[in-house]
Amino acid sequence: MTLIIDKTRTAGPGDGEGSVQVALDPSQKITNAKVFAVYGKGGIGKSTTSSNLSAAFSLLGQRVLQIGCDPKHDSTFTLTKKLMPTVIDVLEQHEFHHEELRPEDYMFEGFNGVMCVEAGGPPAGTGCGGYVVGQTVKLLKQHHLLEDTDVVIFDVLGDVVCGGFAAPLQHAERAIVVTANDFDSIFAMNRIMAAIQAKSKNYEVRLAGCIANRSANTDEIDRFSAATGIDRLAQFPDLDAIRRSRLKKCTIFEMDESPEILAVQNEYKRLAALLWAGVEPCLAKPMKDREIFDFLGFE
Repeated sequence: MTLIIDKTRTAGPGDGEGSVQVALDPSQKITNAKVFAVYGKGGIGKSTTSSNLSAAFSLLGQRVLQIGCDPKHDSTFTLTKKLMPTVIDVLEQHEFHHEELRPEDYMFEGFNGVMCVEAGGPPAGTGCGGYVVGQTVKLLKQHHLLEDTDVVIFDVLGDVVCGGFAAPLQHAERAIVVTANDFDSIFAMNRIMAAIQAKSKNYEVRLAGCIANRSANTDEIDRFSAATGIDRLAQFPDLDAIRRSRLKKCTIFEMDESPEILAVQNEYKRLAALLWAGVEPCLAKPMKDREIFDFLGFE
């Protein structure tokens, strides 16, 4: 079934001149929770980071909901121990009759009570990721599932910054970019920063900062951060135990303890506490493509 978007708007210059975006229905705004949207280069470890961050929030006593926004629907894999059906899959089974859905059809409890939803994506070549995000939030609101939630984390597909996959930025209070200490990751981060900056002109979302992932060193990240004004919020090493935790279908908090594992666990808890307390937005200024090539380019 082809998804048809019946709510679009022509954005003003502040949201990208001439762009057509999926409109945010004001009635679907998330008001009861702190909302974070996690972005980053494809394969950088956003789902692992998001799931461990959700787990850390829960261990600090917060009621957490993680929403995966990827057709692979593996965002919550380490929290629930298996792939869960997506909102779009369930809607399609009911011929898109929202009233026939029950919360247990699409929301599942994971590690330490973290609630997990896989929004999924439209069939290949059809529809829009923004529609999918909108339908997911609509269902959560209709079933009053956000009223008892303290933290919502959107784990967003790759570094795609089109109107559809930028849709979580319409709901988020803070956006976080996962990066590594290499050219491609930082280049993707720069593009995502530009998308967040564009959305911030019409929505409440602001850039919280970046997370250095799989990075023993952060010299290039820190040099870019100093030049653009983005803050580094946390650093996670390229640790084999983190990779193995995903293979074991578990969070880092369920791995056998070692000094390295404890250090990573504590860094996630520190990050969760920092975000819960509130971070001032970064007044970052992304570079133009040619400028960042010159800045990070090889000699």
